[in-house]
Amino acid sequence: MAEDEPRGICVRDVAARDFIAAYAEHLKNSDKFELPVWADLVKTGAHKELAPYGEDWYYIRAASIARKVYLRPGLGVGQLRKWYGSNDRKGVRTEHFRRANAGIIRSVLIQLQEMKVVEQCENGGRRMTRVGQQDLDRIAGSVFHANEDDE
Repeated sequence: MAEDEPRGICVRDVAARDFIAAYAEHLKNSDKFELPVWADLVKTGAHKELAPYGEDWYYIRAASIARKVYLRPGLGVGQLRKWYGSNDRKGVRTEHFRRANAGIIRSVLIQLQEMKVVEQCENGGRRMTRVGQQDLDRIAGSVFHANEDDE
């Protein structure tokens, strides 16, 4: 492939951290995506002691979930709970794996579904819509070109 040929930039071509930060900022500026009233009180899982400190944690989690659904169509709440879970540390006792909070993941998926970014699959789980894929690819392209300019 010649270097002069333009090609589409997708989410896979961009570092996850950069893309999630950019998409979280996009969601924060969007008037369709709202922060729930309980977002400052809730823990992200049974394995956590406190709620997240950052003010934008809900938008960051939503961007991360959108990226996961983009990369692996058919993901459901259960698989995402397993992905965001971690070990529950009990002091000197043995650690055990605990899944993440399903309510947060479900509320994010419902809001993304209302924004027409994701849709439900016929056999369960969620997948990207055409509009959602174009939206994520557009943001990935802007992140890619911003990183290209920095170098």
